[in-house]
Amino acid sequence: MGQSGRTRVWRALSLLVIAFPWMLGGCATGKWGYVDKTGSMSIPPQYDDATPFTEGLAAVKAGDKWGYIDRSGSTVIQPQFDAAWRFRDGLAAVMKNGQWGYIDRSGSFVIQLAFEEARSFFEGLAPVRVDGKWGFINRSADFIIKPGFDYADRFSEGLAAVKSGSHWGFVDKAGKMVIPPQFDGLLGFSEGLAGVQVGDKRGFIDRTGEVAVPPGFDLVLSFSEELAAVLAGSRWGYIDQKGKMVISPRFEKAFPFREDLAPAKLDGKWGYIDKSGNFVIEPKFDGAYPFNEGLAMVRVGKAVGYIDKTGRYIRTL
Repeated sequence: MGQSGRTRVWRALSLLVIAFPWMLGGCATGKWGYVDKTGSMSIPPQYDDATPFTEGLAAVKAGDKWGYIDRSGSTVIQPQFDAAWRFRDGLAAVMKNGQWGYIDRSGSFVIQLAFEEARSFFEGLAPVRVDGKWGFINRSADFIIKPGFDYADRFSEGLAAVKSGSHWGFVDKAGKMVIPPQFDGLLGFSEGLAGVQVGDKRGFIDRTGEVAVPPGFDLVLSFSEELAAVLAGSRWGYIDQKGKMVISPRFEKAFPFREDLAPAKLDGKWGYIDKSGNFVIEPKFDGAYPFNEGLAMVRVGKAVGYIDKTGRYIRTL
C-alpha cells in the first residue's frame, strides 16, 4: 500500500471509532432500530440505515431517502434527502440533487443548498466545499474562513485540520494558520494532543506544534482518557501522553478507552481490558465496540447484542 493509501486507512480507522452507532442503533434481519439504556427495544427495527441520536433527533434511512425521527420513533422530518448528517448546534447538513445545505429541527432550510460538500457544525463553524475548495461558515452562512483548502476537517479544541497541497496543518477560528502544513496526515486535537503522520510513521504534537510523542508508530488513534492506542509493528498497545508504553503491544486490534474499558482483540476474539491491560471481560466476541453510558455493542457470528460492564448480556438482537 502506498503512502496515500496508508493515510486514508489511518483516517478511516479514527473515524470508525467516532462514528459507529454502537449505543442506540441495533440491527436485526437487515433493519435498524433503537434500544434504550436498559436494553429494551424502544423503536423496533424498520430502517435501512440509522445514526445515533444527537440533540433529540436521529437520521434514519427509508428506502433510498433520509429523514429524522424523535426518541418516541415519530417521524419529525419526512425522508426526502439523498444524504444526511446528525444534528449539531441545532442544524443538520443534508444533501439533495448533489448539493448540500443545512436544516433546522423543523426540517426548514436555514442555509440553502449551495455547497458541493458540507460537514456538521462543531464549535460554531462547519467545513464546506465550493468550487473544489474548502472553507468554514457560521450559522448565518457567512464564510468566516474563505474557501482555500484542498480539504478541511471539523474544529476540535479550537483548531481544525486543513490540507494544502499534499500536506496538513491547523487553523484557528480566525483562519490563521497556527501550525503550518507540514504533515502527511493528521487527527484532530483530543485532550490537548493531535496525531500526526510523517512519512510512514505517526506520533503526536501539542497545540503549539511541538512534538509531544515522536513519530515512531505505524498507526495511532486519538487520546481518550489519557491513553492512546498505537500500532507498533503488528500489535497494538497503549501509550500515555508522554509517549510511555503503559500497556504493551500484544493485541491484534484495539479501540480507545471509554468509561475505563477498551475493546481489544487477541487470538481472533474481542474482549475488554482495563487500564492495566488486563482483560476484565474475556475475549469471546467476533466484534466489540466502546462502552457508552454503561452498555457496549458486541457481535457473535451474525448475532448482535449489548453487554454491561460485567459482560452480562442486556439484550440480544
